[in-house]
Amino acid sequence: MDAVNYYGESFDELDTNLNCNSVPILCWDFHYESINELKIFSSDIKKIKQIASQFKWDEGSLDINERLKDEVVLITDVEQKIIFASEGICKMTGYTEKEVLGKLPKMFQGPKTSTVVLKEIRIAIEKQTPFEKTILNYKKNGETYNCIIHGFPVFNVKGVLSHFIAFEKAA
Repeated sequence: MDAVNYYGESFDELDTNLNCNSVPILCWDFHYESINELKIFSSDIKKIKQIASQFKWDEGSLDINERLKDEVVLITDVEQKIIFASEGICKMTGYTEKEVLGKLPKMFQGPKTSTVVLKEIRIAIEKQTPFEKTILNYKKNGETYNCIIHGFPVFNVKGVLSHFIAFEKAA
């Protein structure tokens, strides 16, 4: 029994002398997730800046960097085809960016989507005016969710309509 007590005392003394702070493994996982989110955020910003530069529009006036933190960003051409979707699209809808590129935003709509709201959005797009609407959308798996959409026409430096940009988040 003395040997067991001696072992326990020795272990306690060794532990005290080492004076080590342990770090839970979860912290490394958290760190990895944070770094990954920063990489994704940085990649999205880089892609948006490339689009803005290519089509000569000022993304600064839209406050994209700040909004990208909390909202999904969709950019469509003038024909409404999606040319960019931020990585947040997957969390919100279940679709990856590759799955939505080249498609129309109506891919997120279904039988319960309000035709009245769709008409209001269509009118705003035709008039090239900003809009804010909440609409019932569908995820890839068929689940519905309410989506708040802030849509804006984007004009190039010559004042010609270039794209539409939508900032979206689940309500």
